[in-house]
Amino acid sequence: MEMTFLTPVLALVSWTLIVWFWMYARRIPAMNAAGLDPQEAQHPGSLNVLPQKARFAADNYNHLHEQPTIFYALIIYSHLVGVADELNLTLAWAYVGLRVLHSLVQITINKVTLRFTLFAVSTLVLVVIAIRNILAVL
Repeated sequence: MEMTFLTPVLALVSWTLIVWFWMYARRIPAMNAAGLDPQEAQHPGSLNVLPQKARFAADNYNHLHEQPTIFYALIIYSHLVGVADELNLTLAWAYVGLRVLHSLVQITINKVTLRFTLFAVSTLVLVVIAIRNILAVL
C-alpha cells in the first residue's frame, strides 16, 4: 500500500475514532456506576458529575475536533496547490504524532504542563506548514 501526502489526515481521523470508542468505553460504565439515566446527558455539563477519568477521553475527543481542523485544511490545501513535498509530509506526520501523544497524556495521566507543551509544539508545526504554504504562493 502506497502512502500519499493525505495519509496523515487518514491517520488522525482514525485516531479520533479510536478516542471516540475509548470515550464511550469509559463513559458508559461510569454512567451506569453513578446510576445516571442517559437522558440526563442532554445538556452540556450534565456529565460533570462523573469521575475525572471518565471525562478525560471525552475532553480529548472534543479537542480532536478543534485545532486539527486547521491541520486538515492545511494538508488538503498543500496537496491541492502542490506544496506536498517531503518536508511538509514530515511535518504532517509530526503533527499527527504530537496529537496522539497529547491524547495519550490527557486520557491517562492528564498532566496539564505536559499536555500544553505537546499542544504548543504541535501548534508550531502547523505554523511552519502554513508559512511554507504562504511562501510557496508569493
